[in-house]
Amino acid sequence: MSASGGTKAIVAALGANLAIAAAKFVAFAFSGSSSMLAEGVHSLADSGNQALLLVGGKKAKRAATPEHPFGYGRERYIYAFLVSIVLFSVGGMFALYEGYEKIKHPHEIKDWYWPIGVLVFAIIAEAFSFRTAIQESNTLRGRQSWTQFVRRAKAPELPVVLLEDLGALVGLVLALAGVSLALATGDGVWDGIGTLCIGALLILIALVLAAETKSLLLGEAAGPDTAERISEAVVDGSTVTRLIHMRTQHLGPEELLVAAKIAVPGDSTAADVTAAINAAEVRIREAVPIARVIYLEPDLYDEAAAAAGPDPAKTPGGPGPEAH
Repeated sequence: MSASGGTKAIVAALGANLAIAAAKFVAFAFSGSSSMLAEGVHSLADSGNQALLLVGGKKAKRAATPEHPFGYGRERYIYAFLVSIVLFSVGGMFALYEGYEKIKHPHEIKDWYWPIGVLVFAIIAEAFSFRTAIQESNTLRGRQSWTQFVRRAKAPELPVVLLEDLGALVGLVLALAGVSLALATGDGVWDGIGTLCIGALLILIALVLAAETKSLLLGEAAGPDTAERISEAVVDGSTVTRLIHMRTQHLGPEELLVAAKIAVPGDSTAADVTAAINAAEVRIREAVPIARVIYLEPDLYDEAAAAAGPDPAKTPGGPGPEAH
């Protein structure tokens, strides 16, 4: 993922959410609408989330140290996971509590033009932020569906901003519906119901974000296309005759670890093997520039060992052609 693209989307979302949060709290102060209070807290939580993503991106750029020899790329995943926790606790749980209280103790909305006006403004601002996130994502999404992009993206920032902005837009529509029904019927319970719906939506989005970032924290392999490019690059047919098996793992969104066992000709000298490994590393990095850490182990391919089973630990000369 382009770091600049992710940062642009985050900054756009941060600016929009700060302005929207201020407007929602003003509307709540004048109208007493619980939907506006829940939406104000939602926007404030989103602003904090974008700040967390910016901090994570900055910390991830630190150079590797003896204590952390593979660098700090996964800090971006940690801060994205914190975003899901904030969204769940501050946004979702607060909205559920506020909605419950409003249904239990309903009251009429005052100065209706404040919440209606702010909600219309917020929808326009959030739509601008969402449009920016979509444009930045489209440069990376390719032919993937939006669901596939969110699930498979190795950089967490754009999926987080996309889901937050989508949740914000749907939440604003729910708030507008709750306020409108409360005004039309004179019954403040509708405002509380709208607030409950906002809380449920935020918790659902937070759970999706938590599941996806947890997978990244655990360590995900390279995508199928990337793994195929590596497989094709490592074998040249003469000095490296086969890729026996391979493991890949993202150390960060833009840093990939590649560990592979490769087959070399049986008559290769130590110098030949060294040259073959060095050349293979060059080919891999040309095919996949984010392959920063590469470990290649030479071996002789043994068809009998390969036929013994798919476990690389039990088949030092097999299996073939590769596993990821």
